[in-house]
Amino acid sequence: MFRRSWPTRIFFITEGQVKISTINDEGKEITKAILGQGEVFGELAILGEGRRRDQAVALEKTVCCVVNLDELHSLMRDRTELNLFFMRIFGARQLDMERRLESLVFRDSRSRIVEFLVNLTQGKGQRIGYEWVIRKPVTHQEIANLTATSRQTVTTTLNDLRAKKLLTFNRSRLLIRDLDKLREEIRN
Repeated sequence: MFRRSWPTRIFFITEGQVKISTINDEGKEITKAILGQGEVFGELAILGEGRRRDQAVALEKTVCCVVNLDELHSLMRDRTELNLFFMRIFGARQLDMERRLESLVFRDSRSRIVEFLVNLTQGKGQRIGYEWVIRKPVTHQEIANLTATSRQTVTTTLNDLRAKKLLTFNRSRLLIRDLDKLREEIRN
C-alpha cells in the first residue's frame, strides 16, 4: 500500500496494476479505479491536495516511477505537453465519475455491470478478429465495488452472459465474443 502521507509525490505506473479506493467511517471500501501501465495516480497533488484521502494498493507486482511535486512543476514549466497530459487526465477522470454517477442513478445493477464490461473492453481490451480480449481482468469483487453491486450479482450476470455466448472468462483473461451484442444487454 502506498502511504497516504505522501501528498507531494505523483506515481506513474510502469508495470502492474493499482487499485485506488477510499475506506469510509464504517470501514467499507469504495473502489474508485483500477489503474494499469501508463496511468498515473496522486495527481491531485498538482492542485494542492494537502492530505491524501484515497489509498493505493498494488494488485500484483507493480513498478512505479515516483516524481516529487517540485520536480514535476519544473518539468511542467519546461514542457507544455506535460500540462496537456495532466489536463487530459483530470478531464477523463471527471467524465468517468460523471458517467458512473449517471449509471448508478439511472441503471439497474445488471446494466451497470454490463456497461462496466463494455467500457473496460473499449479502454483496455485488445481486438483479435471479431473478439476482444482483456488480460488480467479485475475480480468479481472489484467489479462489484466499481459498480455498487454485490459479488454475487456480478457472478450471476457474468454466468448469464457466458450462457448467452457473449463472453468467456477465467482468472487470466476475459474474452468478449460480440461487443455489439453485449452493448444491447444494457437496459436504459
